Amino acid sequence: MISSTPGKVLGVGCDIVEVSRIRDSHERHGQHFLDKIYSEEEQEYCLNQAAPYPSLAARFAAKEAISKAFTTGIGEHFGWKSATISHGERREPLVQLHGRALKMLEEIGGRVVRISISHTVETAMAIALITD
Repeated sequence: MISSTPGKVLGVGCDIVEVSRIRDSHERHGQHFLDKIYSEEEQEYCLNQAAPYPSLAARFAAKEAISKAFTTGIGEHFGWKSATISHGERREPLVQLHGRALKMLEEIGGRVVRISISHTVETAMAIALITD
């Protein structure tokens, strides 16, 4: 449920990625690339789409945007699998944090990570917002 009273914004991040970059990485590195970036659930969802690469790129951008909202970027404190992107009943994107990322959310007093993702055939983008 979306609250009519927004919480204090603790972090915001955005990212944009070319779909061809994700396709090229998958073609070059195969399953290793997918396993490094995406959970099994994310892979299953995306690879079952008629055009999987825009969906994969959108999740890639979402993970980057979330890491930027934490001000860490992808690296030691926030890895590719620190967040899983899924969908709610209304097809809205949902974020599930894992491990260190969940602890980081608690440390900054955050309660909610919201994302918005969009893609075309060529480009995917995401924005992430952390609130208390």
